[in-house]
Amino acid sequence: MKKKVFAILLCGLPLMINAQDAFDVLQMSQTELRGTSRFQSMAGAFGALGGDLSVLTQNPGGIGVYRTSDVGISMGVDINSTKAGTEKTNDTKFNVNNVGYIGAIRLDSEAVPNLNFGFTYNRLKSFNRRYVGGVGNISTSMSNFIADQFVNNNPKGPFTDEDLYWTNDFNPYDGYAPWAAVTTFDMETDNGGYVGIINANNGFMQGLYGEGTRGDAYYEVIESGHADEYNIAFGGNFANKVYWGLDFGILDLDYTSRQRYEENLIDPYIMADDEDLYESDITNVNTEANWYLHNYLHSKGTGVNFKFGLIWRPIQQLRIGAAFHTPTFYDMRDTYSVSARLKAYHGSDLLYRADKRSDDGYFTYTLSTPWHFLGSIAGVIGRSGIISLDYEYVANQTMRIGDDRRNNYPDVTYNVKDYFKPTHIIRVGGEYRVNPNWSLRAGYSYQSTQVKEGVDKYDYNIATVGTNPTYQYDNSVHHITCGVGYHYKSFYTDLAYVHKIRNSVYNAFSPINDEYGYEPNVSADVIDHNNRVSFTLGVRF
Repeated sequence: MKKKVFAILLCGLPLMINAQDAFDVLQMSQTELRGTSRFQSMAGAFGALGGDLSVLTQNPGGIGVYRTSDVGISMGVDINSTKAGTEKTNDTKFNVNNVGYIGAIRLDSEAVPNLNFGFTYNRLKSFNRRYVGGVGNISTSMSNFIADQFVNNNPKGPFTDEDLYWTNDFNPYDGYAPWAAVTTFDMETDNGGYVGIINANNGFMQGLYGEGTRGDAYYEVIESGHADEYNIAFGGNFANKVYWGLDFGILDLDYTSRQRYEENLIDPYIMADDEDLYESDITNVNTEANWYLHNYLHSKGTGVNFKFGLIWRPIQQLRIGAAFHTPTFYDMRDTYSVSARLKAYHGSDLLYRADKRSDDGYFTYTLSTPWHFLGSIAGVIGRSGIISLDYEYVANQTMRIGDDRRNNYPDVTYNVKDYFKPTHIIRVGGEYRVNPNWSLRAGYSYQSTQVKEGVDKYDYNIATVGTNPTYQYDNSVHHITCGVGYHYKSFYTDLAYVHKIRNSVYNAFSPINDEYGYEPNVSADVIDHNNRVSFTLGVRF
């Protein structure tokens, strides 16, 4: 009877099981080097230069540098190669990176020579990436992590199997219900019984991996989508010394993730008899198991932000810039589903095949990205050369997620502060004018890690919500850039090449690190090599 009651309760599970955690907020807050080809070819080091359609997303003070109107479009092709372990995948995408218009209004005044306004579209981020890999001779199982979370890492004390009957009464953000455990417990078999990837054993929970167990794991991650920004800006200058700009951004975010994790285990600890879940013994004698967990997530939202920037030109040869960006305040809606499957064998005999699937669930919430602060300096060398340096501080610890009324979830706020540290971005770029028509450009940028050392060294038990224990982050991002520009009368065209190296870490689940010692998780280094060719056409008049 208990099993029938629990199966009925599972009908309401999709309404509650998923919501965003700290690492999901991090993923959706990231931007990358995109924009006009000139901007990209100098690695985005434009904070003290201005005069480019991309500056509205960076330092809007650059709009004040314009003396004439400008309209342009930038397109590009991305060839991405991603390697996880020994497996490599390739993908090619076409993107429109920037479309914009700047209107210059000349005033008959030495104090305020001009006022400018502008409208631009910028692709801030392409999420497109796929990687697959395998880990042999794993030393633990995701099922052990789920069982450990179920028993040892709940603020309200250890769970027993009895507690699962009422988990639908709780919010995933209160830290009470381990939703991955709900998903993988009490799965219905093909012969009408109930088993689980984690199992009740003497009132507590047992994972599949134990003494004498061995096996391997396989993972696949498919990400797609974009973050786009539409800018409305206004600015000008004072006495050709101080340039200023205000920017209002409207953002569109669309992100889809499909993640599959699978294990093949020899001599796992499985239910010896699936006819009675609560009285059966667990055995690992001459057994095998294959199981997978598949999570689907589609996040879509719109947001707004505000930027303010200044550029000061104390002398002709020197420019100094500063800007700040408020968080982007998103209203989000998630669509998600989860499925799990377990096949258990005793010798050559199939004991059972068990499945659990959810219908599509929906969740609405609010999200705010980090504050950004920028400082820049640039030097003009005669009439032929420019060299520019930018520094950007990204306050990852200020990210927040909350309900529809923007009441922050306290557990996620705590985790954001506990896991993340500020990211530092350094950009350097240069331009040399060969003659009045042709220019050569090059640049380099570096972005530091987003996580604290404890996360990188696996000293933390990482909390995730919903049904997906997986998390990932970037350790470093490098851009090596170059390009060429041609200008004739009012017409200009630019070509850029950007090589991006992104070093990430994939974790199938958190390491089990408790009072009994460290137990490593299943993880892999993921390296992206992205080659982009960008082309811009524009007219100034």
